[in-house]
Amino acid sequence: MIPVFIDTHTHLYDGRFDQDREAVIGRCLEAGVNRLYLPNCDSGTIEPMMAMATKWPEHCFPMMGIHPCYIKENYKEELAIAESWLHKERFAAVGEIGLDYYWDKSFVAEQKEAFNTQMDWALSLNLPIVIHTRESMRDGIDMVRARQNGKLRGIFHCFGGTMEEAREIIDLGFYLGIGGVATFAKSNLPEVLEQIPLEHIVLETDAPYLAPVPYRGKRNESAYIPLIGTKIAAIKNCSVEAVAAATTENARRIFG
Repeated sequence: MIPVFIDTHTHLYDGRFDQDREAVIGRCLEAGVNRLYLPNCDSGTIEPMMAMATKWPEHCFPMMGIHPCYIKENYKEELAIAESWLHKERFAAVGEIGLDYYWDKSFVAEQKEAFNTQMDWALSLNLPIVIHTRESMRDGIDMVRARQNGKLRGIFHCFGGTMEEAREIIDLGFYLGIGGVATFAKSNLPEVLEQIPLEHIVLETDAPYLAPVPYRGKRNESAYIPLIGTKIAAIKNCSVEAVAAATTENARRIFG
């Protein structure tokens, strides 16, 4: 029997899947990955994301939020659009939100304001959050801690931090989103994951980005989730079935 997996973070609405999206979904279901959580980026990604949720309602679950890389001069307009959608449709989470200091630091103050605003939405709507923290882990953790009133919950997506950072995130009641980077030869994630119980981990692809070995450098897709699960099983010296069961249960606990 094929283990059941959940991809907690995949951008399958991205234009790079326009020519073969049906086949991509088919491969993913064949691989046992039967639930796909779609993080929004900005107003331009809402339509294709919602189209997927409409076409595959049993498998595709949208989130609503503004990705930090899309927080620019017009960020207040983008936030207003996202907020209006949150009040008229049902979403699995507020996401993808957070901070990104890798590409551009011109709008750090605006990113922080938007992050706080969107965390407040999640608290008021009792929704989890999915957090992006590229080159900004320290600020991300501190900002979540400042908002944590016992009700804030969610995932630090694409976790690649230290053991100390992992402990802080877990202590805040959040999960670590683990993807293809865990399979990379020079990644420090295996050493960190050795020390983290499966009850604190969820799986993700971040497709079309960060494909796991042996597909590194190519387009990622949700069918590759079992490869990540297999790597974690090797790190934890347990079965792939145990990884699938634990991470699937964790994802259900977060998203309902």
